[in-house]
Amino acid sequence: MSNNNGDLLTANGAVLGHPSGLFVLFFTEMWERFSYYGMRALLVMFFTASLIGGGWGWPEEYAYAIFGTYVSLVYLSTLVGGYVADNIIGYRNSIALGALLMSLGHGSMALESPFFIYLGLTLLVIGSGFFKPCMTAIISEMYEKHPDKKDGAYTIFYMGVNSGAFLGILLCGYLGEKIGWTYGFSLAGIFMFFGLLQFWFAQDVFGEAGKKPIKAKQLAVLQEDGDKRNPFEMWQIVFSAIAGILGFVWIINDPVSKISEGATNFLPFSVGGMSGPNFTIIAAFVIFLIVVIARLVNYSSITRDKMIAVLFFCFVTIFFWAVFEQAPGSLTIFARDYTDRFLEGSAGMTFNIVNSILTLVPLSIFTWIIFLLFQQIGNKYSLSFVFLTISFLIIWGITLWMLLREFAAETTEVTASWFGILNSLYIIIFAPLFSKIWESKYNPSANMKYAIGMFLLGLGMACIAYGASDIPAGAAAKTVSVSMIWLILVYLFHTLGELCISPVSLSLVSKLVPGRMIAFMYGMYYLAIAIGMKLAGVFGGASAGIAEESGISYFFWILTAISVALGVLCIVLSPVVKKLMHGIR
Repeated sequence: MSNNNGDLLTANGAVLGHPSGLFVLFFTEMWERFSYYGMRALLVMFFTASLIGGGWGWPEEYAYAIFGTYVSLVYLSTLVGGYVADNIIGYRNSIALGALLMSLGHGSMALESPFFIYLGLTLLVIGSGFFKPCMTAIISEMYEKHPDKKDGAYTIFYMGVNSGAFLGILLCGYLGEKIGWTYGFSLAGIFMFFGLLQFWFAQDVFGEAGKKPIKAKQLAVLQEDGDKRNPFEMWQIVFSAIAGILGFVWIINDPVSKISEGATNFLPFSVGGMSGPNFTIIAAFVIFLIVVIARLVNYSSITRDKMIAVLFFCFVTIFFWAVFEQAPGSLTIFARDYTDRFLEGSAGMTFNIVNSILTLVPLSIFTWIIFLLFQQIGNKYSLSFVFLTISFLIIWGITLWMLLREFAAETTEVTASWFGILNSLYIIIFAPLFSKIWESKYNPSANMKYAIGMFLLGLGMACIAYGASDIPAGAAAKTVSVSMIWLILVYLFHTLGELCISPVSLSLVSKLVPGRMIAFMYGMYYLAIAIGMKLAGVFGGASAGIAEESGISYFFWILTAISVALGVLCIVLSPVVKKLMHGIR
């Protein structure tokens, strides 16, 4: 069955005023986010848990190094995966291939041996590269003839992203921490596989969207663009490749050299007293900077100014994610080792009631949406609905078992990973409010949004720094416990900061650069995120040493200072950046 994109609203029926295909993508993305965030919530804890506790007993520095490399490569892989999808295999095949690789990756990690853990992480990185760039691209194609509905479509899709993250962290985290790591990793893989099956057997619902590579469309955009062309020269391609290879080697060498305790080191040299790894990453940065500058000078002055503005926002983005991504790392370890997570009596009962509401309400809404979707396309795509139904029956069963188990317990132990669900919860609550503000007369400039976001990020870190102020330097795990309120506040302020920066960033790139350069600048943006993710691992790796010498509070104060300093920089440079943007807000 095949339809052109203009018929999608009527050909397969509408659900909540949108094409049925949007909700097929909604549930596919939800299961992918379930698996990604569910596994990620366990990763550092698994590596650092004692051998008796079923973990590997690693020092925190090792765990943060491999965590930073993993999440960094997830974003870098999208640059390659997006190119392959655009030019060779198309979005649908890319999504299916990515989902299959990620399913195999989670399955490998469930075996818990070193070989299969590393194999699993590798498959997850490659799979994410194919999967991640393509979902929103299909939505964009689906709504080509209905642009007025596109904002609503992305809002619904964004809810699926956060709902998947919420459920993944909640359920995978619970099973991993309380039952066994294998169960948490396995659950992530099971639902990634269900997401693949329900997508594959319902793909005709998208009409022609995502079926073929879009290289022809990209060429058309090139011809329509009025700004002069600036193709890559051969030396720029070579330099970019060299910078990329050096950066990749550095990213891989960081965890490998630490975990092997120096036995394996891809950069065993020194230059002028500078270690091989430090020299390599600085050389990669300098070479890449030369290429960027060489390209900038060949554009018209207005285009060049706008691209410089994008580069400034990319620079701030690096440090935003470096601090924000302490959530699955140092903040989760803080929750495990230094937070009072045991609730008794009325406190435990209140938590269980609230947790039940937070879990059962969205599950009920999703079940209702599945019913509406079945009414429209259930007969056409029955096999897809079989897998979608089975997946939700399993989710309902695990959720009810978990809630009843906690109600029956004398003491409620909040899992360390549970706090991670607060980010998704706060986004669902506050995203509509921020959307209204951005559309009102109170909409601040891009620089001010970034400044506010960095200040909120710093405020969150200041809360946990203050809460941890009584933990002495070198304090052993579980010898000191602080209130959960500090972590609840951290995630609140960090989420508010995210809403000021993350949704705004991609919009800024699309507004500031010509269409034919959009892919290149999006690549720059994702490169900035990847660097930030790796830097998050570097920061986390330093936390144990700082906590031993000066106390864990001091570590969080350092992150507070970094965030506030970047916020001040955004304000100070606001007139300059505003001029560079040439009226774009």
